[in-house]
Amino acid sequence: MAETGPNTRSRGGGMDPLRELLAVDHRQALEFFVLRLQYVSEPTVDRQELLYNASLLAHYAQVSTQPDVDFPTPANLSAVFDHFVSDTTLLHDGLMMETAGAQCLLLAGFFEDQMRRRHNIHWYAKLGASFFSRAAVQERSPHKARLLNAIARRFEPWRRRHAQLSRELRDQPYVLTPPRPPTLM
Repeated sequence: MAETGPNTRSRGGGMDPLRELLAVDHRQALEFFVLRLQYVSEPTVDRQELLYNASLLAHYAQVSTQPDVDFPTPANLSAVFDHFVSDTTLLHDGLMMETAGAQCLLLAGFFEDQMRRRHNIHWYAKLGASFFSRAAVQERSPHKARLLNAIARRFEPWRRRHAQLSRELRDQPYVLTPPRPPTLM
């Protein structure tokens, strides 16, 4: 069986440049979003909040809308409403409230331009902040509870950073640059 992955070598013994561009692991996705969020954030932004937001974007960049094992990425804010607002049984589940807040942040932030035509972004931003607040109250770890509470309090600035990052990435013609061919000596 053929070996696949970012370290697969081509028949010539070197790295397959196309495969290297297409194979992204969790760490690479996280590093990508950390660097780009730093670029659109003020130097005084809280490092833990930045890492949390980068991990959120990296996670959803790698999760399908139809996954086999993970919670799916919602297609739009209506799906978030249907799952987390209409179903009141989840209100006391901290992990589900954190997931709901993260999905509101992703869709109302990073996908703001796509969602704006159909959804009230500011209403969903308030809803997302309230989901993070609920998650913070139910969190057992004091450190994580403080982080979730901080995200809730600063939901709107983070939402705006996500939206700005999305626009800047769309404006770049190529995010990935192909590797340069090796030089001959």
